[in-house]
Amino acid sequence: MARAEKKLPARSASAGTEKPARSADRRALYFAAFLVLADAALVALIIAFVPYTKIDWDAYMSQVDAFLEGERDYTKIEGDTGPLVYPAGFLYIYSAIKFLTGGQVFPAQILFGVLYIVNLSLVLLLYVKTEVLPWWALGLLCLSKRVHSIFVLRLFNDCFAMTLLHAAMVLIIYHKWYLGLIVFSGAVSVKMNVLLFAPSLLLLMVKAMSIKGVFFALLGAAVVQVLLGMPFLLSHPVEYISRAFNLGRVFIHFWSVNFKFVPEKLFVSKELAIALLIAHLTTLMLFAHYKWLKHEGGLFGFLHSRFKDAKSIQQLLSSQPRPSNLSKEHIVAVIFIGNFIGIVCARSLHYQFYSWYFYSLPFLLWKTHLPTPLRIILFLGVELFWNIYPSTAYSSLFLLFLHIAILLGVWFSPSEYPYINKRT
Repeated sequence: MARAEKKLPARSASAGTEKPARSADRRALYFAAFLVLADAALVALIIAFVPYTKIDWDAYMSQVDAFLEGERDYTKIEGDTGPLVYPAGFLYIYSAIKFLTGGQVFPAQILFGVLYIVNLSLVLLLYVKTEVLPWWALGLLCLSKRVHSIFVLRLFNDCFAMTLLHAAMVLIIYHKWYLGLIVFSGAVSVKMNVLLFAPSLLLLMVKAMSIKGVFFALLGAAVVQVLLGMPFLLSHPVEYISRAFNLGRVFIHFWSVNFKFVPEKLFVSKELAIALLIAHLTTLMLFAHYKWLKHEGGLFGFLHSRFKDAKSIQQLLSSQPRPSNLSKEHIVAVIFIGNFIGIVCARSLHYQFYSWYFYSLPFLLWKTHLPTPLRIILFLGVELFWNIYPSTAYSSLFLLFLHIAILLGVWFSPSEYPYINKRT
């Protein structure tokens, strides 16, 4: 009887602490469902009443036409805005869109409206499952004028790339690593910016999987790229790889939303490109060592503990990290922060590139210890400067300042415990 009496209060206390959490989770879920419905109505109104602005659609259709007519030389596939610079997944997706819409803008807008809602639903699922934001702050994810425009008034391929990326993240937070990497590779095949997520994703894989598992996951991702690019790799491999995966592209200074305050001569220089690359890699290393691997003893401590007991190549390849069950919050935090570091260090951001990181902004802001009013001011400030057209030296300078402020806020915030397992 004495033993039973001791257990009863423990169960009662546990029930008392879990009930509010379940209630908050339900409230966030209900509000997320409301946001999806409300935003679907808003998207319908935008399509119906806001004039479409033609930017890249005709170029996309011209490139698709050349592909469908049998052209496999990437240097000969061009549109109004220039040569094709996206991997093969882009051509397959927009060929399907042309088949479904006949190349007409209005039905394509409806399709992109559906895509917008699918993407929003995936992002809301990430937020509800990580429980980083209060339920009401989920509404921030629906407030971007620029992102609505990117999806349903511009029809950019960034929309498909980021929807696939968010789908990959959903799979990964449920520890479906192999399938998640395949979907991630699909996102890369639409637009190469998704590679900004790759370093932090690789770190998470090494924390969660054996080296053999990491190898096969990466192999699966590589096979996706080879299969999608096969028609071009078999006929004109050099042209395909050099155009679709060109890491040295120099964007036009006028269209840049960031670094507009830098003189054009410096903007297009190799010196600035190298300096930003060094800043990017250095910042990633600092976050990896001091933040993402803090609980494992830093980068070198993690690598040592990860492989110190391997007595053979077989053990090295198959040894499973302990613990390895990463929390959803840690996975999303590392992926979002890693990408945001790339955004801060990007030489040029065009208007459609806002979709690359907008959906991570509330998460990043609530990872900081800043007061909530300041979080909202920073969020609205970023949105404001992305809606100034054309960008100016002052708007780009203030945008960079806000980016750095958010990144510093994340840096000075405590690191979450990365594992589901209890601390030992």
